[in-house]
Amino acid sequence: MTAALADEAAAPVLSPMLQRLAAERATGALMRDRGTLYLADGKVVHAESPATPGIDVLLTRGGALRREGWWDAVAEAGAGQRVGRHLVDSGRVPGGALELCHLGALYDAAFFALAPTRTPARFRYGVAHWIGTVRPVPVDAVQRETLRRRELLDRIWPDAAVDTAPLRPTGRPSDAPVPVGRRRVLERVDGVRTATGIAQELGRSAFHVLVDLRRLAAAGLVEPVPPAAPGAPEPGRIAFPEVTADPDVALLRRLRDALEAL
Repeated sequence: MTAALADEAAAPVLSPMLQRLAAERATGALMRDRGTLYLADGKVVHAESPATPGIDVLLTRGGALRREGWWDAVAEAGAGQRVGRHLVDSGRVPGGALELCHLGALYDAAFFALAPTRTPARFRYGVAHWIGTVRPVPVDAVQRETLRRRELLDRIWPDAAVDTAPLRPTGRPSDAPVPVGRRRVLERVDGVRTATGIAQELGRSAFHVLVDLRRLAAAGLVEPVPPAAPGAPEPGRIAFPEVTADPDVALLRRLRDALEAL
């Protein structure tokens, strides 16, 4: 293999600890600031992040499964860490639909879990997720996809504040018709919701919502809410007078005089 081909085949290393665990064929949970990756024999078998809806939301909101069916599967097979297998064996979800939905949830959560952070990661050996193994994914593939998604977002609109800040509509007219899916996202931009909140409400992949929001930002239709000035009251909160450490001497004297008179 030539040097050029070797460089092309080499996967980017977003987490040295994750790379090391893959080489060790480790099993357990890698806990990072914005999510957790579950490994089995060095491969990623599941991922979760509070920034994106989980597989339960994607399955039930997407219509592939009734919410009662999900919780029945968790109750019946969660202790044995076989929820995924149980959903297929019981006929609640076709195997192909479960696999596609699980891979979507895994890559979404991994995208956020592998975000840059200064918080040290921790790994708990032997920990397994109750959904069980659906389709293991090599660590290199997860890192490549995460990097590809970062580059895609930057190409659409380079301001990453859109991803985390509350967003508000600009009120500018659109130069072109807004597609239906993107319009549903735009309708929920209200100056309070973030991308994560919109994704949770719609039951959609948070990454795909980020793509829509960055396209809306590039079109001049949404923008991050500016941070409040220091000392300014937050919206919806009542500002009270600041209490200082200096006592009102005159008041204290009047209180003393009144006590002495009593």
